[in-house]
Amino acid sequence: MKMELTDTQFKQRTNIALFVLIVLVTMGRYNIYVGFAIKPYMILCLLFFCVHILSFRFYRFHLFEIFFFLFYFIYMYSGAFALYSLSSFRMVFGIVLYMICYVIIKDIIGQTKDTIIESAIGYAGIVFNIVSLILYVIGLKLQNFVWDGDGITSVGVLLDRGYPRLIGLLQDPNFFVFYNTLFFAYFLCHRHTLKNKVGLFLCLTTSILTFSRGGLVALILIFLLYAVTNKPKEQLKLIGGVIASLGIMAYIAIVELKFDVFSLVASRVDDLSSDGGSGRFELWGRAIDYFSSHMVLGLGAFNFSDYNLFDYGEPHYVHNTFLEILSDSGITGLFFYLLFILIVFVQLLQSRLYRTKPYLFLTFIGFLLQMVSLSLVINDMFFLFMAILSAYLSQTESRTSDLPVNQSARLLHTT
Repeated sequence: MKMELTDTQFKQRTNIALFVLIVLVTMGRYNIYVGFAIKPYMILCLLFFCVHILSFRFYRFHLFEIFFFLFYFIYMYSGAFALYSLSSFRMVFGIVLYMICYVIIKDIIGQTKDTIIESAIGYAGIVFNIVSLILYVIGLKLQNFVWDGDGITSVGVLLDRGYPRLIGLLQDPNFFVFYNTLFFAYFLCHRHTLKNKVGLFLCLTTSILTFSRGGLVALILIFLLYAVTNKPKEQLKLIGGVIASLGIMAYIAIVELKFDVFSLVASRVDDLSSDGGSGRFELWGRAIDYFSSHMVLGLGAFNFSDYNLFDYGEPHYVHNTFLEILSDSGITGLFFYLLFILIVFVQLLQSRLYRTKPYLFLTFIGFLLQMVSLSLVINDMFFLFMAILSAYLSQTESRTSDLPVNQSARLLHTT
């Protein structure tokens, strides 16, 4: 009886740790920078490992994880030939730290059921969005609701060329939408409870307030993808719910926050033709130029920014994950990264998770869409998602192995 109580307490601590972990992953803005960022969830992972070191379990890697880390080894190897070796060393150290945290996160998630994982995602998503909205309103009040500025951060708001862009718990409005994609997809696929409907409304509100064109396009596309896979009745409910939500948001923005909504939206759309995607198109061209002279292993891990600073006086990233990988690690690195993506899709299809857990499929699609306009060679939320996907695949394999041989074969045949 005593042993059973201990197991129960251990599971409760693990469940709480999972919720806290997801919340801390979203708090990327609050870190200790020592040449690289030591983030809150990394500290939690270390503490969890120290406390549970005797019961720590190393879960085997799935095929997609093997190629995931194989890509990173190639990416790190490219740094051995880099001109700016210090930048490569920092990236290598960061990747190793992320890998260690990934293994610990797998242990935390691997000991919980799928229902607990989803509950933690739901509550963490609501906390993330509510706190971010509060910080945004506080930031606007500190600016007296005047946002004529550029590059000015005020608590949870970034004044960017006259736009009051929500950043909440993060540092960048575009990355905010990326982090919110997991929560958006989860609430969208589980909107049958009041809690999740509120969560979906919060996700829509905060994402729109980021004024992130690429992020919002990605959310719209995964919404449409989900809608077309549902029955007509469900589609009507979805559309009706979105219209109602947009109406409420418009009222709050216009009446309470004094936003000139139509002017802001029209200006943001017009900027696309004049700012070249905030300078992204020019950066993409430079990345291709660098690749053309370093085709096999690229410039070296995390070297594009340094080259760009030396040649053009701008310490910018590529703002495209695929082109950044191409310029930094050449055709070799990009090949293994694309192979990793392909394997993820194959395993989602083979395991039927694209049907049983559609939010995982939609999240991955959303991530890939946003990688076209963001540099995400390593990212906390992406690593967390990979760990969650790995846990689901392990649970699916476990359930399949427990079935009788003929039933298991029939299930695999249907996939």
